[in-house]
Amino acid sequence: MRLAIVGTGYVGLVTGTCFADCGNTVVCIDKDASKIDGLLQGKIPIYEPGLQELVERNAREGRLSFTTDLPKGISAAEVVFVCVGTPQSADGSADLSIVFEVIRSIGEHVNGPKIVVIKSTVPVGTNDRALEMLKHAKHPVSLASNPEFLKEGAAIDDCLRPDRIVVGVREQATADTLKTLYAPFLRTEKPFLSMSPSSAEMTKYAANAMLATKISFINEMANLCERAGADINDVRRGMGHDARIGFQFLFPGAGYGGSCFPKDIRAVISMANNLGSGSSLMLAVDQVNEDQKHVLGQKIKSQYPNGITGKTFAIWGLAFKPRTDDIREAPALVLVNMLLAAGANCQVHDPEAMPNVKRLLGDQITYAAGPLQALEGADALVIVTEWSEFRSPDFALLAQKLKDKVIFDGRNLYEPKSVASAGLTYHSIGRVTAQAER
Repeated sequence: MRLAIVGTGYVGLVTGTCFADCGNTVVCIDKDASKIDGLLQGKIPIYEPGLQELVERNAREGRLSFTTDLPKGISAAEVVFVCVGTPQSADGSADLSIVFEVIRSIGEHVNGPKIVVIKSTVPVGTNDRALEMLKHAKHPVSLASNPEFLKEGAAIDDCLRPDRIVVGVREQATADTLKTLYAPFLRTEKPFLSMSPSSAEMTKYAANAMLATKISFINEMANLCERAGADINDVRRGMGHDARIGFQFLFPGAGYGGSCFPKDIRAVISMANNLGSGSSLMLAVDQVNEDQKHVLGQKIKSQYPNGITGKTFAIWGLAFKPRTDDIREAPALVLVNMLLAAGANCQVHDPEAMPNVKRLLGDQITYAAGPLQALEGADALVIVTEWSEFRSPDFALLAQKLKDKVIFDGRNLYEPKSVASAGLTYHSIGRVTAQAER
């Protein structure tokens, strides 16, 4: 098929590239000229494993192109996907201004019958509002919703091998076209779920709300375990083997971040308030997560009752999760800002996110070329993101390098006894502190 993708962020660029890789002809459109210029030169604006190679191959073979010209970009398209951002407004609701700007522009420039698909995460009722804007278009437009469920760091695999495809449609013919388009992604008998646009919009929020709830739940249990003398890893295993619960998203840590969970939870709260129902559960999920981002800082302050002014902390991990350079709502930034405010020094390393942090914090912190370089002259180590390269360090070497011989692990990467036997004091999440063996 001939497709147009409006927006070249995580969702738009990954989706458009994966469609192209299945043999479709795809034009990606963005009003940011610098981003499009970069893409035309082979520069990918985000870090996503495997995306660079996929973009280069499909662009080289003529299936994937880029433009800032929306009228030209949609002219030959049978299906137009709207994949622009819906950032959080001051009141917590989703800002739909960019979505509606694109919808209006499509309505003004549509040159024949089209299917327009809103893939951006939007509150229930957005599709209905957008349909009103398209009523006076010169040609018939069928408007659908098709929420995305991509995980940063695994977006290509999620796109090519989804658990399900959800579409919200008003006409069976639109559903049939979208089912044909997605057929190459559903060869393992994963379902194509057709429903109303409102139900599709709600499905996205409900899915993210459930996942965020699991994270906040296990973090609250971890904090309780720590105070009660239990081990959250044992508790997690005891829970997760219950088939009704499972292990996914049941890992304690320093809190969730990124562009989706925080924003979407607050959007659900706003949507519930606007509908007069409220959402006590989502308010609690959000508050637990915000509190969790301060847990590492609290552990550090407890370890140093006389203050941390002048102390140097090595920090491993800045991105909100591994395999991405995204620092939006990242727990590491909360920690770094706390340490700086308390007069400490930070030496940081992250395989991908340091350029983004440098644009934000500049020379307030020191950027190390590797994990070991971050340890030079450090008093203690803090682990915030679970990159693979942090999982199997030489503990004896860490004990030699760290002046205070202390590790604060926000992701429970290590076995406490192994760390303590190397002469290190080990703080983790939901487990009793392992004291250094001398």
